Amino acid sequence: MEITTDVFYIAGPLLFGWILDRIFADPAWLPHPVVGFGKMISFFSRHWNRDKHCRLKGGLMAFILIVGIFAITSLILKLIAPYPILSFVVKSVLIFYCLAGTTLAKEVRMVFESFSRGIDAARRQVGRIVGRDTASLSEKEIKAAALETLAENLSDGVVAPLFWYVLLGVPGMMAYKMVNTLDSMVGYRDERYREFGCVAARTDDVANFIPSRLTALLIAAMGGSRALSFIFKYGSCHASPNSGYPEAALAGVLDCRFGGTHSYFGKDFYKPYIGEHDRDFTDCDMRKSLRVCMMSETVMVFLPMILRISLLRAFLLL
Repeated sequence: MEITTDVFYIAGPLLFGWILDRIFADPAWLPHPVVGFGKMISFFSRHWNRDKHCRLKGGLMAFILIVGIFAITSLILKLIAPYPILSFVVKSVLIFYCLAGTTLAKEVRMVFESFSRGIDAARRQVGRIVGRDTASLSEKEIKAAALETLAENLSDGVVAPLFWYVLLGVPGMMAYKMVNTLDSMVGYRDERYREFGCVAARTDDVANFIPSRLTALLIAAMGGSRALSFIFKYGSCHASPNSGYPEAALAGVLDCRFGGTHSYFGKDFYKPYIGEHDRDFTDCDMRKSLRVCMMSETVMVFLPMILRISLLRAFLLL
């Protein structure tokens, strides 16, 4: 009975948090910690990203915020540990906040559906989830951008948070979310953030090194053996040390080609092609991609639960 109770309080928050994400996604009416993270990052950026030593100050900002959110989350969970039900609820809600699989799938589906309202509507829709300029994208480029983002953010929004949950629990998930938010806000190589955001960008690269490759393997396991050969052949064909691996896996599943020249902030950047079959994308591709990613996400949710339960049982039975 004791083992069963402990299993419930360890595995239960993860399962319940995931179910909350499947039901509610990210409702606009609900306050989100990432909004608070963004405000903290903006505060540091306004006051520290100027004059001399910007790289040092940006690194100090990243250290303060990442370690700070880990420590604060750990303290809160320690304080409420004597109250099992409250602890269960708080952990579940924080896990819910850290997962973004349902929102990601919804946004990608909406991109494909938006073509019914015209290509300009589709350009605006895909602009919600990609960083590239979308004003002149063709239909094929819009759909490719959505699918590339689906693969990349399966890692950032689902697999990586769960990976850090396995290693460091809920505080690890929250700290990773701060890492990811830092990179999305200041991890650019433009004139404004090249120095200030350097440490944040490198930290994000390190934090996602294993999760991105794990994501690729999950996609390959769910989508077929061709994806595995694409990972080895094209995984490193990306400016990012991580993004190419899940994108290569999904390209293998669809037998398509991602990459090419894209415009960011008015400047063209060339990304090596991932895959060789240059073709148009259909709603079937979207549905297949979402199905494969959903299966990958489900495996990644239950795998940590099984690991943590197994470790607990082994420890209690010693």
